Amino acid sequence: MILSLLILLPLLGSLVVALLPDNQEATFRWIALLITVLDVALVATAYMSFDTALAGYQLVEQANWITLPLGGLGVASIDYLVGIDGISMPLVVLSAIVMLVGVVASWQLTHRLKAYYSLYLLLTGTIMGCFVALDFFLFFLFFEFMLLPMYFLIGLWGGPRREYASIKFFLYTLLGSLLILLVMISLYLSVMDPVSTAVLAGLINNPAEATVDVVRSVQTYLQNGQLNPAQIVHTFDMRYLADGGNYLPGAFLNPAAEPIILGFPARLLAFWVIFIGFAIKLPIVPVHTWLPDAHVEASTPVSVVLAGVLLKIGGYGFLRIVWDFFPDGAAEYARILAGLGVLSIVYGGLNALAQSDIKKMIAYSSVSHMGFVLLGVASLTAEGVNGAIYQMVSHGVLSAMLFLLAGVLYDRTHDRRIDSYRGLMQPMPQYTILTAIAFFASLGLPGFSGFVGELFTLMGGFQSAWLPGWLTALATTGILLAAAYFLWTLQRMFFGPYWSRHEGTSILTDLTFREKALLIPLGAMALGLGLFPNLIFNLSGATVAQWLVKFAVE
Repeated sequence: MILSLLILLPLLGSLVVALLPDNQEATFRWIALLITVLDVALVATAYMSFDTALAGYQLVEQANWITLPLGGLGVASIDYLVGIDGISMPLVVLSAIVMLVGVVASWQLTHRLKAYYSLYLLLTGTIMGCFVALDFFLFFLFFEFMLLPMYFLIGLWGGPRREYASIKFFLYTLLGSLLILLVMISLYLSVMDPVSTAVLAGLINNPAEATVDVVRSVQTYLQNGQLNPAQIVHTFDMRYLADGGNYLPGAFLNPAAEPIILGFPARLLAFWVIFIGFAIKLPIVPVHTWLPDAHVEASTPVSVVLAGVLLKIGGYGFLRIVWDFFPDGAAEYARILAGLGVLSIVYGGLNALAQSDIKKMIAYSSVSHMGFVLLGVASLTAEGVNGAIYQMVSHGVLSAMLFLLAGVLYDRTHDRRIDSYRGLMQPMPQYTILTAIAFFASLGLPGFSGFVGELFTLMGGFQSAWLPGWLTALATTGILLAAAYFLWTLQRMFFGPYWSRHEGTSILTDLTFREKALLIPLGAMALGLGLFPNLIFNLSGATVAQWLVKFAVE
């Protein structure tokens, strides 16, 4: 029950913290730390037991949750179903590490600790649930529950404009959730569970008897109209939603049917609706405007979690749901999708170059780097998709490090403006070295993780049969822009004679032990992943190869 424990331990911890007396402030911290450490240990166990040669789901847990007979409309079925594969495993590892980093970064928080740690642990459990859920309904529940703790974490512990930022974050993400909900319901009404249907129809006695031949027979009976409608079990199981043979004849989203809505085939319209839902979360230009505000106003630990993990749920949704359920739409609009990715790369880079607030610069750099994820997925190549997964993990580590570094200055001066500092190398040499490592890793210096992620997404773009070479070539300008805004910031803030807008104070001291304990391991991870990229590629390779079969060009 490793995956269930990953979800349940933080949720139980959240409940325990909420029930404890308000004056147990030290206890709240230690409970959160203990649970996130246990989550890391569980993820390490899952990582060690993960078979990289298998393309399918592993550590699967399934239990019937809701079964509701609908008469002539069939049977409604919702399962508690979790599992991991090569797409989700790297992101589960990333989530465990970043959530632990967030707890340690929160250690100096002094107000409303009970509410803070209860919400933080609730967020931890829902994030884990998103990455391991294989039932679309279960995934949607976790996806929705993430909104509440993040809304309050920004709105109660953020900066001066925290209410505006939290409301904007909530409304954007809620809009995305509603779009996903519409398509989820349509998919449910269009798809059957072949195994449960076979049991209900009397073709087999229990699910354990289901074989590939049994499933194909049920699918054939379905397409030939030989199944009693009352015996068809509708499902949210992602494994069956991704199989075109499970769609009911004449159903709204049946790939063989061609219902037209607003001049668009229904499936292609559904593709764009659900794409926008997850594009908001990634985010992709032009639905990105909530991100800079949320990052700037959120506290440092919340920014770490937001950039390090929450954005990756958008990319994961592309792979697990949007592209997997609607391969026809992904292939049809590959150029447009890649174009949106390139637009995000260039637009995010140009905006980052124009910023005077270091957190806002990092936020726009995230928009740019997430554009590489969309480009890699849209390429529909092994290099591009593996590169996109790698890029998400790399960005999760580097963005966490960058926001922690921004938080170091803000904790000392409450000033994030780049032009408020010069020559910081003199009073803060350790801080300067780690900032330089984070900047060079983020701009794609060879040897660091940022280089590998961008390299493979670009290789995938150039090799793609779906994309023109000039579009991928345009994406390379994002690397040039990243070098410009990171190196310019480094030159302005750290080199030359020492000067600070906060002259006459001794607050610009070098890193504390706690800060070094957070930043040095993240820097080491960026270097380790850059030198040994197979730590990620070995996990994702087999799954991605199977995932790409439906996009094979004949």
